[in-house]
Amino acid sequence: MSVVIVGGNDRMARQYKEICESYQCNAKVFTQMQGLKERIGTPDLLVLFTGTTSHKMVKLALDKVDTNCTAVVRSHTSSASALRHILERNVPT
Repeated sequence: MSVVIVGGNDRMARQYKEICESYQCNAKVFTQMQGLKERIGTPDLLVLFTGTTSHKMVKLALDKVDTNCTAVVRSHTSSASALRHILERNVPT
């Protein structure tokens, strides 16, 4: 399963990827605007950490993905436990 995370803290990007790997997911993390438009692709799950990202980034991410094929989850907090909780609910076992 592929996961794209938009927002979050720069220093947590590596931890986000490790958490996704523990759920057997491939993750792309975009904490900055750079590369988001070109590299977002077609993920199975789009996680939007709305508390730490701009409205412009959220809009761009939503415009680039097909919401019929991609599950979109918004979370105000960008903590590791919030990501684990999202993955527990959305990743099939």
